[in-house]
Amino acid sequence: MLPKIHNKTVGGPECLPIHKLLYLLVANQTELPMENPSGTPKKFGTFGGVFTPTLLTILGVIMYLRLGWVVGNAGLLGAWLIIIISFLITLCTALSMSAITTNIRIGAGGAYAIVSQALGLEVGGSLGIPRYISQGLAVTMYIFGFREGWLGIFPDHNPFLVDVIVFALLVTIAYISANLAIKTQFIIMGIIVLSLISIVIAAYEGSMTIPTSDALSWGSFKGSIENGFSGSNFWIVFAVFFPAATGIMAGANMSGELKEPKRSIPIGTLWAIGVSFAIYMGLAFWISRSATETELVSNYYVMVDKAYFGPLIIAGILGATFSSALASIVGSSRILFAMGEHRVLPFSDFLAGKSANGQPRNAMLVTGILIFATLLLRNLNAVAPLVTLFFLITYAMINIVVIIEQNLGLISYRPVFKIHRWVPWFGLISSIFAMFIINPAISLVSIMIVLMVYWYLSRQNLETPFEDVRSGLFVSFAEWAAKHTWGMKKMQQRAWKANLMVPVRDLNGLKGTFEFLRNIARPKGSIKLLGIEPYSEESSLAQELEDISESFRKKGVFSSSAVIHTDEFAKGINYGSQALQGAFFRPNIVFLNLQDHDDYETELRPVIRESIRLEIGVLLYFSHPVALLGRRNTINVWVSDRKTKWDLGWDIGNLDLSILVAYKLKMNWGARIRLVTVINDPEEAEKAQDFLQLLINLARLPETLTEVIVGDFNAVILNAPSADLNVFGMDDDLKFEFVQDMSNKTKSTCLFVKDSGHESILA
Repeated sequence: MLPKIHNKTVGGPECLPIHKLLYLLVANQTELPMENPSGTPKKFGTFGGVFTPTLLTILGVIMYLRLGWVVGNAGLLGAWLIIIISFLITLCTALSMSAITTNIRIGAGGAYAIVSQALGLEVGGSLGIPRYISQGLAVTMYIFGFREGWLGIFPDHNPFLVDVIVFALLVTIAYISANLAIKTQFIIMGIIVLSLISIVIAAYEGSMTIPTSDALSWGSFKGSIENGFSGSNFWIVFAVFFPAATGIMAGANMSGELKEPKRSIPIGTLWAIGVSFAIYMGLAFWISRSATETELVSNYYVMVDKAYFGPLIIAGILGATFSSALASIVGSSRILFAMGEHRVLPFSDFLAGKSANGQPRNAMLVTGILIFATLLLRNLNAVAPLVTLFFLITYAMINIVVIIEQNLGLISYRPVFKIHRWVPWFGLISSIFAMFIINPAISLVSIMIVLMVYWYLSRQNLETPFEDVRSGLFVSFAEWAAKHTWGMKKMQQRAWKANLMVPVRDLNGLKGTFEFLRNIARPKGSIKLLGIEPYSEESSLAQELEDISESFRKKGVFSSSAVIHTDEFAKGINYGSQALQGAFFRPNIVFLNLQDHDDYETELRPVIRESIRLEIGVLLYFSHPVALLGRRNTINVWVSDRKTKWDLGWDIGNLDLSILVAYKLKMNWGARIRLVTVINDPEEAEKAQDFLQLLINLARLPETLTEVIVGDFNAVILNAPSADLNVFGMDDDLKFEFVQDMSNKTKSTCLFVKDSGHESILA
């Protein structure tokens, strides 16, 4: 005789007793990568490897204990609409998941591995860590659900003892082998099939006594026992049912253990969704014609009462909860193991440890400890919604991955299973929609947790063991920007950054100017090291330049390097400048370090002339043999005598690049700038001073000194204001004697500057 359990309170949508677990749970997320005892991965076909675990995760406790309540509130038409919407949301994600898994081999970790391989370990870990914790919580909630079903049969048994025994059995099966877990699921599949046969027999024997015309109706949304039948609405009922439709990752998580993953994952997953959808639609029709509205909304065990053999339904409930718990404990340990392999977490070496037969035993032990600790809490109602919402965030991210892959247009994205472009967009939008329907506040909390984990991982300098699509994503952004700015007629003076090309044949000279170059380019500029040397198989210049580029990058300045093989230094530089004219991200400054071994006339002047022709700025650096850069406190920028033309317009002559470079050095050195001009006519001193002051104001150069000196330039320079660096303008025919003379007379390192015409200190 069937025990009298149908009046037992098992929760509802407006309260949070233990059974909120049953409808806020995602009865899903089987992750069962398996290996045989010999350590060699066992290969499964479509039925055992994909269809069975996916179907079992969908046909869970919500089907047995909440479908009747859904029909009672929403009516058959409303229930069918809820089922259709729920399965449509997960179907789109399943299609996206099928596409991405037929394009890559995801390995262990399921969705964590999919997202990591696409967007990097930081993004994958930001989902993997909370997903792992939420799956551990899900195991506990499934155990609680199993206990409630068990107590319905044996009400005198000790609840905590039931929990511990079930936990021990689950851990034992999972610890022995995931292979044993999948065999256990075949048994559970048989129990669930028998429970459905019991329902079919009941229908055949005449349980469907309510006329079809009465059953085909829209519900009155009366609510539940817990809220005194004070009312509900469509979206509350949807939130209760929706987790039943999830659980689509089982096949993807087993890609490494499938004989033909590119075939099995789409076929097995979609068949499981289709079969479960038909079962839910059929059960909703059966229960709507087998029970009255009052029975449906007040008795969560109505299926037990209406089935031909009620104990089979109880067995189905126990099997569904046990199967889901077993799937989650194996799956969560695999996520932890995968993150350990990728060194995402502390103690990664321990977490990535395997047993002799290839099982991730260490990750399993840690997972078991986590689950047992949550068992001791006895009430997880406060965090139960996080389980569902973390899964929905995962589904959203899978759709985002496919959207990115589709829009990058990379040849590497050629999935065997192809989908239309609207599919991942619908999956993404609907997943986010479902999150905020279920619980808006906790949805925001879930997203914040993911973002905080991402922030933490982004600071850990994780080394990705595989290539992801981030490089393609960034290149696509760069190409988009290039295409949209290439045709702009106006020079983008406000977007100016110091992008230097530095010719190198003497590494010691480059090392001597390392900090100087870094302080000109930092923080948003770049440095292109261009090695010039005759061809030699034994040359190590390319590697040495790359090492220095790496040093620049570690110091916060983007740098790259290349080598041109030529016997003529000047031609090598000019060929590089000419070739880079067709590039969008081309250098806008050539930096020439004038050293004793350089032939100024034959090696540097041709470069200066060609750079002027190509409209590239020029910096000629001449280091004083004794003073070097001194204390780096003061920078003199010399402004030429404008000879009565002291009006300040947009064109201020060959002065823009000089002041821009001086300003970068001021910011990075913590120095001060002094504008110095020498005039011949003392009557113009006031105009010259006004010019400098106006230039300071319009150029927004706070705390800048000015000095107007009357006299002959060659005489004044001998008593020039003291500075660590003197910056002079460069004419088209700069003589070496002038360069040498200025350094000797100022007793300082000098920088000679020629504008490209594309800079403006006033922009």
